[in-house]
Amino acid sequence: MSQNLLESTATDLGRLIEAGEISPSELTQTYLDAIDAHPLAHRIYARTTPERAIYEASTATARAVQGTRYGPLDGVPISWKDLFDTDGEGTEAGSAFLKSRVPRADAEVLKNATSGGLVCLGKTHMSELAFSGLGLNPVTQSPPCVNDPNAVAGGSSSGAAASVAFNIAAAAIGSDTGGSVRIPSAWNDLVGLKTTSGLLSLKGVVPLCAKFDTVGPLCRSVEDAANLFAALGGTQAMQLQNTGLKGKRFAICSTLALDTLEDAPKNAFMLAVQSLKDAGAIVEELDIPEINSAMPLAGCLFTTEAYAQWQSEIDTTPELMYPAIRDRFLIGKTFSGYEYVQAWQKLDQLRESYLKRTAGYDAVLLPSSPILPPNVEKLEQDSEYYISANLLALRNTRIGNLMGLCGLTLPTSLPSCGLMICCSPFEERKLLTLGANIEAVLK
Repeated sequence: MSQNLLESTATDLGRLIEAGEISPSELTQTYLDAIDAHPLAHRIYARTTPERAIYEASTATARAVQGTRYGPLDGVPISWKDLFDTDGEGTEAGSAFLKSRVPRADAEVLKNATSGGLVCLGKTHMSELAFSGLGLNPVTQSPPCVNDPNAVAGGSSSGAAASVAFNIAAAAIGSDTGGSVRIPSAWNDLVGLKTTSGLLSLKGVVPLCAKFDTVGPLCRSVEDAANLFAALGGTQAMQLQNTGLKGKRFAICSTLALDTLEDAPKNAFMLAVQSLKDAGAIVEELDIPEINSAMPLAGCLFTTEAYAQWQSEIDTTPELMYPAIRDRFLIGKTFSGYEYVQAWQKLDQLRESYLKRTAGYDAVLLPSSPILPPNVEKLEQDSEYYISANLLALRNTRIGNLMGLCGLTLPTSLPSCGLMICCSPFEERKLLTLGANIEAVLK
């Protein structure tokens, strides 16, 4: 029974609590025991919060008994990426710069989730300061991929994904600046939601690039993603409608996103698209030239903001950083103020043009990642390979960040291969409804 619980979706666990088949206290203890017993837990969790978890579970148990549960996830235990401030607990963002940092208040989204009854199991390892899509972190730990123990889990929400994939959290909360929720979700066969920038609070979240940073869940189902999205924002959970896909119009992003695909992601994408067509969806390839114009701006926009955020620490104690990450930050030093402003002005124009070009479609489709999870040893030994793998891993997801979109990655028929769905800004409800209907077809 315990193993079945550990493999259940977060929402199904909520249903069991509602039905009185298990208490939040029993469920939370099951997860804490599983973490203690798991041989890879130290590579996944930076620290656990058992005292907090047990207390939160006990109050959720009381509500369940009284019939006053706060919502569908009240009493469900989840993990948090180690960049969400947690009152009285270390929050270090995978960086030696923040070693022993203990905030005195919860991040706003953690407050919201706690108010909705979610139980905090602990904080998960991540890429250093969230600035890599690979999940390799020699400074702290590099969580493993569930499909290949010798490969990285994807970053920067690496431990978040691993905690769910290895059944030691019912769901996880991560952040996405250039793909950091969607890449680890895709590589670990999970659902990952990238929210629209500015929609969910970043108060109490260790920053990387505030104009791109977003908060989102990594989980086992679109239903989980919808319920977690509501909990993070402190809103009512939405009911996902089974509308089917007949007549829905999807555009395959044929600009850049289909280039240099490894065989597995390519085959998985083609099979997924065919499944959508078989379900009655209209799927067409669409050239989106705005993407080719936006991509060269990424180097300036992301690195300038990231370096500006962490310049003092990097310049004072550069030896504390993993060189590959430090070098990426330092690129931001090479751009001038006018180049940064001009890049944003151009990107704003490209975003407007992108939305006009794609307005006739319900969503845009693309492979979540062009590559499979790279080998840890090769990444550590070959710096050029690290750079190329990191850029390629983030290539497709970055499209959504640059265009300001919301996005969802879903597992496909092949391991570590995701299908990404992108909708216009602030269309999360539409995206999640589409995602649930696509999920039903892919399963």
